[in-house]
Amino acid sequence: MAVKEVERKVTKIGNSLGVTLPAEILKHLHVKQGDEVIFYLEEGKVSFKKRPAVNIEGFEDIDQEFLEGMKKLFDNYDDTLRNLVKR
Repeated sequence: MAVKEVERKVTKIGNSLGVTLPAEILKHLHVKQGDEVIFYLEEGKVSFKKRPAVNIEGFEDIDQEFLEGMKKLFDNYDDTLRNLVKR
């Protein structure tokens, strides 16, 4: 597949800077509002992809409050946990 370039300008969004994603990029990645993406930082470039959906089969009987607590833990300590895996 040929590489296609799509250009965007960095704009001010609130107190931050940001880049909007064109509809064709969202469609290509099958991303919609509320989905999460993962960014990969390499020397001089950044790439990203849609975070895969989590298979929750078998977790139906687990307390929802516990699952929310686990999600919060992973959201807050994702980098730390990933660094521990690398050791």
